Amino acid sequence: MRTLKYSRQRESIMEFLRGRDDHPTADTVYMNIRRVYPNISLGTVYRNLSLLASLGEITRITCEDGADRFDAVTKPHYHVFCRRCGRVEDLPLAWSREADEEAAGLYRGRIEGHSTCFFGVCAQCLENEAGEEENEKNSLTAMA
Repeated sequence: MRTLKYSRQRESIMEFLRGRDDHPTADTVYMNIRRVYPNISLGTVYRNLSLLASLGEITRITCEDGADRFDAVTKPHYHVFCRRCGRVEDLPLAWSREADEEAAGLYRGRIEGHSTCFFGVCAQCLENEAGEEENEKNSLTAMA
């Protein structure tokens, strides 16, 4: 394993991620870290996030929304992406080692793991949607 020179900024990024469960983007990490280190550049944050992900210290979550998300939890686990608000949440579904084993039997190369993205609508968006429908119904009733 590669030995890195200690960096207060990198440690600050790690601490920030450990205190979150919302899987922030690099931009969100940057906006928060620069409160502590006002002179830090966005490029420095991106480089440190990429380095930490390549070393397995954090998890990079990439799916179709375009912006990578970052997670301090490195144990394999699944995520759900809300198609309405973009929220990323952990899904407490048992990790499937069988998927890796089955893929390894079908692939002539080496399978090193898998990533699965689940998509849906989060509970908060569903509640907001229900509230909006109720308001529309009340407005229509009041008009009648």
